[in-house]
Amino acid sequence: MSLPLVFRGQLVLPDRIEPGALVVQGERIQAVLPANAPLPPQAEVIDVEDGFISPGFIDLHVHGGAGGDFMDGTAEAFRLALRANARHGTTRLAATTTVATHEQIMATLEQTRQFRHSPEPNGARVLGAHFYGPYFRYEARGAHPGGPIRPPVEAEFSQYLAYASDLVTATVAPELPGAKEFALACRLKGVRTNVGHSWATFDQMTAAVEWGVRHVDHLYCAMSDKSKLRQFQMYPMQGGVLEATLYYDELTTEVIADGKHLDAGLLLLALKIKGPDRLALVTDTSRALDMPNGQYLIGPLQGGEPLLKQDDVGMTLDGKALASSCMGMDHMVRTFQRLTGRPLWEVIRMASLTPARIAGQDNELGSLEKGKRADVLVLSKELAIEKVFIDGRELSFA
Repeated sequence: MSLPLVFRGQLVLPDRIEPGALVVQGERIQAVLPANAPLPPQAEVIDVEDGFISPGFIDLHVHGGAGGDFMDGTAEAFRLALRANARHGTTRLAATTTVATHEQIMATLEQTRQFRHSPEPNGARVLGAHFYGPYFRYEARGAHPGGPIRPPVEAEFSQYLAYASDLVTATVAPELPGAKEFALACRLKGVRTNVGHSWATFDQMTAAVEWGVRHVDHLYCAMSDKSKLRQFQMYPMQGGVLEATLYYDELTTEVIADGKHLDAGLLLLALKIKGPDRLALVTDTSRALDMPNGQYLIGPLQGGEPLLKQDDVGMTLDGKALASSCMGMDHMVRTFQRLTGRPLWEVIRMASLTPARIAGQDNELGSLEKGKRADVLVLSKELAIEKVFIDGRELSFA
């Protein structure tokens, strides 16, 4: 048996930060000790000093990094993206698809399965796929290519659900024909279902909740609200995806906290209504993560949609709309705390335990608790990533 590894310093726990020691044995957390407790003999000790010991971040909505997009459907693209996101503290993620052809999506699902079972040694671990597109409303497609958008039909989605054990969540616009059948099929297979890129009405969202939908992608972005729906019905005004997400306690959601997509007021409103247990931080980052300013593609190299990285965010080429994020989860944590002034433990909870719970993995991941997997970050006082451990082993980014 390997010798214990001990992290000593400020522990970021689910409801507080306190000095103490984290004891890791093999792949698991063996103990969480108070500051004055004796340490195991012969342990390797990592003193964090004025920094923090944090659970690894979990990203439920991430497209790529370092030039690779999961939709490229290649092992090399996966490796690039997984290493890049791990450098920013993401230890587990859902490889997120985009609108694409059936064959391209199937290739990405197959790579997801391969990397889920044979991890990249120095990259984030793949929880599974976030099946995201092509079941969007065309007008709500955002920066995704419009050509491959289509409604769900059983002959196709049954092939995707053959990968049910490798899917974390699956997104659909509930106003599409076939959306109910898709959501119910996901539910039958044990796949959590999301709403995203949708102009659904409040009533359509109510129906989606009844089908078993429990999560909404990137709050405020590519979704209907009372103003958008007024073009279809002047009176009485009706709510849309935004209002339903805030209203239904059954629904969790997520925000892109890069400081470009949403201002402090919108972040605070989401947190006030949903609370830290139902609001996750995501990056929605693209292959432009850790890359210089310039033009890139969202989605596969063949048929992806161009974006322009500038000012640390993705833009459409005409500069009129946002097109994904270009930053990692460490940036989201720092930015959310800076903009909102919320306690650090609460912000990190939204980047770790909350997404773990949304993914159904909180019994194994997301917090520094005895028996859980030893996914541990060493953060500086300024919340920069200094060391990343997955299953008790330090990753190397040399």
